[in-house]
Amino acid sequence: MTSNLQTLAINTIRTLSIDAVQKADSGHPGLPMGAAPMAYALWTNHLRHNPRNPKWANRDRFVLSAGHGSMLIYSLLHLTGYEVSLDELKNFRQWGSKTPGHPEVHETPGVETTTGPLGQGAANSVGMALAEAYLASVYNRPGHEIVDHTTYALVGDGDLMEGVCMEAAAIAGVWGLNKLIWLFDDNQTTLDGPAAMIATEDTDARFRALGWHTVRVEDGNDVSAINNAIYAAKAMKDAPTLILIRTVIGYGSPNKAGTSKAHGSPLGKDEIKLVKEFYGWPQEDFYVPGEALEHFREAVDRGAEMQARWEAQFEAYRKAYPELAAQFEQAQRGELPAGWDADIPVYGEGKKYATRNVNGDVLNAIAKHIPTMIGGDADLAGSTKTLIKGGENTGKGKAAARNIRFGVREFAMGAIANGLALHGGITKPYTATFLTFSDYMRNAIRMGALMGLPVVYIFTHDSIGLGEDGPTHQPIEHVPTLSAIPGVTVFRPADANETATAWKVAMTLKTPAVLVFTRQDLPVLVGEHVREGTAKGGYVLADCAGTPQVILISRGSEVHIAHDAYKSLTAEGVRVRLVSIPSWNLFDQQSAAYKESVLPKAVRARVSIEAAATFGWDRYVGLDGIVLGIDHFGASAPYEILYREYGMTAEAVIQAAKSLMGN
Repeated sequence: MTSNLQTLAINTIRTLSIDAVQKADSGHPGLPMGAAPMAYALWTNHLRHNPRNPKWANRDRFVLSAGHGSMLIYSLLHLTGYEVSLDELKNFRQWGSKTPGHPEVHETPGVETTTGPLGQGAANSVGMALAEAYLASVYNRPGHEIVDHTTYALVGDGDLMEGVCMEAAAIAGVWGLNKLIWLFDDNQTTLDGPAAMIATEDTDARFRALGWHTVRVEDGNDVSAINNAIYAAKAMKDAPTLILIRTVIGYGSPNKAGTSKAHGSPLGKDEIKLVKEFYGWPQEDFYVPGEALEHFREAVDRGAEMQARWEAQFEAYRKAYPELAAQFEQAQRGELPAGWDADIPVYGEGKKYATRNVNGDVLNAIAKHIPTMIGGDADLAGSTKTLIKGGENTGKGKAAARNIRFGVREFAMGAIANGLALHGGITKPYTATFLTFSDYMRNAIRMGALMGLPVVYIFTHDSIGLGEDGPTHQPIEHVPTLSAIPGVTVFRPADANETATAWKVAMTLKTPAVLVFTRQDLPVLVGEHVREGTAKGGYVLADCAGTPQVILISRGSEVHIAHDAYKSLTAEGVRVRLVSIPSWNLFDQQSAAYKESVLPKAVRARVSIEAAATFGWDRYVGLDGIVLGIDHFGASAPYEILYREYGMTAEAVIQAAKSLMGN
C-alpha cells in the first residue's frame, strides 16, 4: 500500500526529473519515473545518511549504478536537504552545474561514485561493502561496533548484462557480503527495445546460483512491499541480497510508458502535460509541494541525530581503545602513519632482481606499518608476488582479509578496488595481474582516474621479456596507452631501486598509480641520484664531460640495454648522456628548467629504446631522433632470442646513435 503523502512525494521525484530532462533537452526520464517508489522507500525509511555531512564515516552508501537515470538521485539529494539547489536541477547537464549528465562523485554532494559505464557502479558497491566488512573486523570490539552500515545499489537491466557486474556479483556471493543490497529496476526495457530480445535468463535463479538471497516485488509502486523486501534483505546474515522490483519505465506516460521511447530522450512538452494530468499534478515546471518537501527534509534532523548518536558511541570507543580510535581517524583522513616507509629496502650492486619480486618485498615492507592497506590479484599471486605475508585470504563466507582473492575477474577487480577507495578508511587498495590483461580492466582504471582515486594498479610480465608464453601474453601497446590516460601516473622502473622509489611515490599520490614490473632479472642501478631522479619521473643516469653529442633515453628493462650502449660509445670517445624516464607522467610535471637539465633542447641527436610500441616517445626524441621499439606482436621463444630478433640490443642503439652523429 502507498499513502497519499507517499504518492505526493514519489510524484515530486518523478516530475522534477522529467522537467529537468525536458529543460536540458537531453537525458533519461524513464528510470526516475519507474524507480521513484523504490528510491523513496529506501531514502525515507532505511538509508542512514546525513545531508549536512555527506562524508559521515558510518553512513550507508547508495550507488545509482544505472547512472543514466541521474535525475533520480539529483531529485532525492535536493529534496532531502543536500547542497543541491532547485536551480541546480534546472541546470541539469549544463556547464558548471552540480548536476552533470551522469553522477560524478567530485561534482555533487551526496553522490558516492561516478557512474554511467554500466555495471561498474554495482562493482564499486561490492568494494564499498568489502571495505565495511574489513574495517569492522579491524576496529570493532564487543559493545563498540563503530563500523556498521549497509551498501545499496540501484541496478538496471543494462548493469546486469555487463560482464563486470556479474564478475562482481559472483565474488560478492562467495564472500557472503550480507550488508550489500541491490535493488533491481526490473522494467524489462532497454534503450533499443524490449529486454527480452537480448536477455532471457532467469535473473532470480542466476543470482541464487551465485550465492545471493533474492526477494521479488511484483508491483514497483507498492512502497509497503518494497519496504518489507528491504527489511528482509537487512536481516540476512550470510549473503548479499538482490531485490527484483517489477517496474514500468516511464510510468505515467500515456504514449511512452513501458517502451524504449521513455528511456533516453525527453518526453516532450505535450507528453509531459499528459503525464502530469495522470499524476494529478499542476502543470507548473519544477513544482515542489510544501508538504512533500517538509516530509523529505525530515532527513536533515534525522541524519544529524544518527550522526550524533554515532559520535557519542565513538567517544566511548575512544576512551576504551584510544590507539585504535586514533588509527581509525587517521585512516579516514587518508593519512599515512609515521614511519610507514622506514623499512623500504635499498639495493646494492652484485645481484640481479626481477622487479616483480622487489615489488613484493617493498609492498610488504610498507603494508606491515599500515593495517588498512589491503589488495589482491586475479588468481596470480604466485606470479605477481603481491601477497601480504601473514595476512589472511578472502574466501567462502570470508570477506574480512588483507589478501583479496578476486579470481580471474580483472575488470571487477579494478572496479571493486575503486569501491574500496571510494568508501574511505582503506589505505591504498591495490590490484595485480599481468600487464597484457590490463585491457580487461582499462575502463576501471579510467574511471579511477576520472574520480581521482588513490588506487595502485600493479602489472607484472611487462614485455616480450616474459618469453615463451608468446604474443597472447606479451604486452606491446599497453605501457604507452596507459600513460595516455589523464590523471594516471605510470611507472615502469628499470631496477630494484627505481621500483622501491616508484612504490614510495605511489603511496603519496592522491590519484591512481600504475606500477609495471618485469618477470626477468635485472642488474641494480646504484646511487642516490637513482632514487632522487625516479621521484621526479626521469633523470640523468650516466653522463659525460661537456655537452653530449647524443642522448640515449629509455625506461624499464631496456635501460640496461641503453646502458651497455652508453658504455661502448663512451669507450670510443663519444660524449653520451644516458637518461632513464621510468614515469613519463611524473617527468612531464617537472619544471621546464629541470626537464631542460635532463634533456637539453640543443642536443637533437637522441635515441630511445623500449620493448613496447613506439607511440609517445617522439615527445622526448624530437623530429630528428630515432625511436627503437616494437610496433608488432611478439612470439613464443626465450626472451633473449626475442630481444635479439626484434632489435632490442645495444648494437642497435649504437648504430642508431652513430647514424645521428653522421658516423
